[in-house]
Amino acid sequence: MTTNSVIYEKDQHNIVHLILDKPNAGANLMDNEFTDSLSNAVEKLSQDDYAGVIFRSAKSTFFAGGNLDDLYSTQKENADVLYDMVNRLKLAMRAIETQGKPVVACINGAALGGGWELALSAHYRVALNKGPLGKDIQLGLPEVTLGLLPGGGGVIRMTRLLGMQAAMPYLLEGKQFKPEKGLELGLINEVVDSPAAMLESAVNWIKANSGTDCNVQQSYDMKGYKVPGGLPSQPALAKMLPIAPTMIRAKTKGTLPAPESILAVMVEGLQVDIDTAMRIESRYFVELVCSQVAKNMIGTFWYQMNEIKAGAARPDNIPRKKVTKLGILGAGMMGAGIAYSSALKGIEVVLKDVSLEGAEKGKAYSENIVNKKVKQGRLSQDKADKLLNSILPTDNAQQLAGCDLVIEAVFENRELKAKVTQEAEAQLSTQAVFASNTSTLPITGLAEASKRAENFIGLHFFSPVDKMPLVEIICGEKTSDETLALAYDYVQQIGKTPIVVNDSRGFYTSRVFGTFANEGIAMLGEGIPAAAIENAAFLSGFPVGPLAVTDEVSLTLVEKIRKQTMLDMEAEGKNFIHHPAEKTVDKMLAMERAGKLAGAGFYDYPQDAKKHLWPGLKDTFEQADKAIDLQEIKDRLLYIQAIETVRCFEENVLTSVRDANIGSIMGIGFPVWTGGILQFINQTGLDAFIERAETLFETCGERFRVPNLLKDMAKDNLVFEDK
Repeated sequence: MTTNSVIYEKDQHNIVHLILDKPNAGANLMDNEFTDSLSNAVEKLSQDDYAGVIFRSAKSTFFAGGNLDDLYSTQKENADVLYDMVNRLKLAMRAIETQGKPVVACINGAALGGGWELALSAHYRVALNKGPLGKDIQLGLPEVTLGLLPGGGGVIRMTRLLGMQAAMPYLLEGKQFKPEKGLELGLINEVVDSPAAMLESAVNWIKANSGTDCNVQQSYDMKGYKVPGGLPSQPALAKMLPIAPTMIRAKTKGTLPAPESILAVMVEGLQVDIDTAMRIESRYFVELVCSQVAKNMIGTFWYQMNEIKAGAARPDNIPRKKVTKLGILGAGMMGAGIAYSSALKGIEVVLKDVSLEGAEKGKAYSENIVNKKVKQGRLSQDKADKLLNSILPTDNAQQLAGCDLVIEAVFENRELKAKVTQEAEAQLSTQAVFASNTSTLPITGLAEASKRAENFIGLHFFSPVDKMPLVEIICGEKTSDETLALAYDYVQQIGKTPIVVNDSRGFYTSRVFGTFANEGIAMLGEGIPAAAIENAAFLSGFPVGPLAVTDEVSLTLVEKIRKQTMLDMEAEGKNFIHHPAEKTVDKMLAMERAGKLAGAGFYDYPQDAKKHLWPGLKDTFEQADKAIDLQEIKDRLLYIQAIETVRCFEENVLTSVRDANIGSIMGIGFPVWTGGILQFINQTGLDAFIERAETLFETCGERFRVPNLLKDMAKDNLVFEDK
């Protein structure tokens, strides 16, 4: 019998198979159709005689989770529809797990979100050790990463099964895990090698646990069950509970409501019976679904991210290619990080530096990472050896012959970049692509050193490369579609997220990020206390303050970039506009406080203690009578970046909203709760944003002038969205 998304079949052992198979879809989704289907299946079970139930999937994954289209469109006005659906779904799942017959979930692929919640409602869980095409199977509840909480019983069941403390990483951080880890946690009962073995195991367990004398229950439904770690009312947990919200706030700065709501459900849910707990979870879930933060995060991290993954900015009609041999020029931190990230994905790497010693030092970066992973048991020695053997350190440019792609990662010096470009090109085929990892110098200008400017492109990585997920691809005036396509394919090949922008000084990320750092430094120069500036950044949701981040990149580099920009603009016959931050930078350099590398910047860096703001900032810059307006500091840091991003749109440096939003969060640390820079403008409302920006323009100066594009959009009632 077919009930839309759930096929009801009985086998020769009198076992009912509920086969999850959403019609005309690549994955199973937890939506109205599924809720109706599962409810119908429960009704059928109540009238049937059977030995047990097996949940299994007809798709390549077990179950994909909630239907985000439904969640994204839910507003407070129609929230009761979602609330009713979620409760109906939970009642159906509870009916299956409490009917006394054994229930097994056969997990053949990813079970994330609603999929893992469905699996948790079974009494026994069998998983394949590898999914389709040998990929690792991911399990877990990542809802928090979209500003939500698991609404299908996930918070309630995980907390009861693992206990509050053990469940926290999987609920509050959305930590995912593989079947082997699930086995260790007691959440998976068996891991097998094949679908046939999985089904056999499920049938055998049901046979062993069915019959007239059997009454199969979940552990938490059994009389006398004790939640691991205790209940909130018990001393051990009661001591910890007051600290937990503080720990969450330390991470979110109060900008992300989902972790706090999850914690509330965990605590409240343990103090009542399971069915009441389920309703508590539903209320918090629906409240989060209707929140602006969840809309922001779903819009950016789901819809826009999926467009990028699908190649929205990649030229059409050009076949996808894989890079098999990669050349890297410069074995410093950046080059070494690119080498590791590429070798990790099976690419042969030639790591060239001016000396063999320098190149080998760059390879040592990879050795340190893999040796640590081998010690931790996260990587086999064979795989570690294979990775390291694929990196060839050299001082000989001839080794670059046969490279599909060469990435230049030398110092930000135009002459040096021109020299290494020509040296490498002499060894390359006419089809090979050459990329510069510059963070500020225009690609069109750098391409002048190349004989094949159409094969020249920018690939701006972020440091540390092995941890930072974004790569900014910059097209020069002559960059061909074929070159862009290969660059896009390579970035995805090494597991990073590409955004595509057009050429300009600083491109998108460096240009906008510079406004954040400069605004913080300018405020310090105005006499605003350094601690107020850094704390306002944290409270806005920035991962690091503007003074701390400037120390990381070094004030010396800030000064070099300024001087290079002045020279370039003079050569182009353009006026260089001075920024109020420059005087503060000059004063700091005059006091020999160049940043973290120098051991002294806006912060002090004692060897045996944590860094802290340099006390001398008080005497040098701060004004005792300066009024501190926390909201104004926050607004200046948020608005200056948003205004510069709109200018990037105006100048055609940015051509898509998705690249602006994803790039701002993953590349320059714009607060996650906003959904990205342009979504921050959308949610503020264009009229309200313009009004506030004009006030900042009057009080702070020209850099806050509202771009005409924004005024025109406001007149036409437009918002930032990709067509």
